[in-house]
Amino acid sequence: MAITRARFAELLGFAEPEFRLISSTQEHVDDYVIEHLRFQIGNTDVRGILTRPEGADRKLPAILYGHSHGGGYAIGAQELLDGREYLLDPFGPVFARAGYVTLSIDMPIFGERASVSESYAAKALLWHGRSLFGAMLSDHAAALTYLTSRDDVDPSRVGAFGISMGCVLSYWLAALDERIAAVAHLCCFADFRTMIELGAHDGHGIYLTVPGLLREADGGTIAGLIAPRPQLICVGEADRLSPPLAVERAWNELVPAYAGAETMLEKISEPGVGHRETETMRAAVLQFFNRQLQ
Repeated sequence: MAITRARFAELLGFAEPEFRLISSTQEHVDDYVIEHLRFQIGNTDVRGILTRPEGADRKLPAILYGHSHGGGYAIGAQELLDGREYLLDPFGPVFARAGYVTLSIDMPIFGERASVSESYAAKALLWHGRSLFGAMLSDHAAALTYLTSRDDVDPSRVGAFGISMGCVLSYWLAALDERIAAVAHLCCFADFRTMIELGAHDGHGIYLTVPGLLREADGGTIAGLIAPRPQLICVGEADRLSPPLAVERAWNELVPAYAGAETMLEKISEPGVGHRETETMRAAVLQFFNRQLQ
C-alpha cells in the first residue's frame, strides 16, 4: 500500500487557508515569554499561544505544537501552558527553557472555537465529502506558515510535536508538509485497519474519520511520507487507543520507507504504560529535538 502526498491531501480535503495575524500581546514569566496571538484563518478568528525564551538574540529552532483531544473541548491551545492529566507537566515552559519558539492554536471545535459539537462539525463536513480532521490539518498548516515567517525563527529548523490527537496532527502534517524538519509524537501511532479489527477505533472521536482513506493508506504509509526526515514515535503498550498489534503493523509498514536512513527513525515502546506521557518519553523527546533542531 502506497500513497502520494498529493493524493493524501486530496482525500483529506487539505488546503491551507489564507491567514493574517490580528494582534499580539506579551507576558513575561520568569525566564520565558508568552505571546497571546489572534489570527484570522479563513473567515474565523483563532487564538494562538506561543512560548519563547527570554532575550534571544538569534534565530531559534521552533516547534509547532498540536494540542490533544481527551474530551477537553474547552482547553485547546491552553494545553501548552496548563498541560493535561496525561502529560507530566506543560510543554510550553519546558520547550521555551530548552531554547525553542513553540506555537499552538485552537483547532476547530476546541478552546475558543468550541461553539459547536464535534458531531455537529464532523457530520456537516462529511456530507460534503470532507473531514473535520482535514479542516484541522489545514489550519495547522496556516499556523506553521506563521511560525516559519517569524523574525526569531529559523524556518529550516521547525519541528512538530503532540500527544494523542496532537500526535496525529503532527505526523500527518509532517507527511503533507516538508517544512517540518523533524517530528516527535506520542500515543496515537497505529494501523487503523487493525484498530477496526480489534474494535479499538471507537475510542477515537469522529473528527478522525476520513472517507475512503483506508483503501489507499494507513498509519504506517502516512508516516512513511515523512522519510527520510527524522521521526520519533513513543507508545505505551497498555494503551487501549493504540493497541500493540496495531502499533506493530503500522511500524512494519513504516520501516521500509526509512531504508538507507534507519538512524532517522526511532521508537520508544513502554510495557505497562497506557495513554500517557512518561519520564522516558519526555527525555527522549527533548534529546530528539536537541539532536535534530539545535
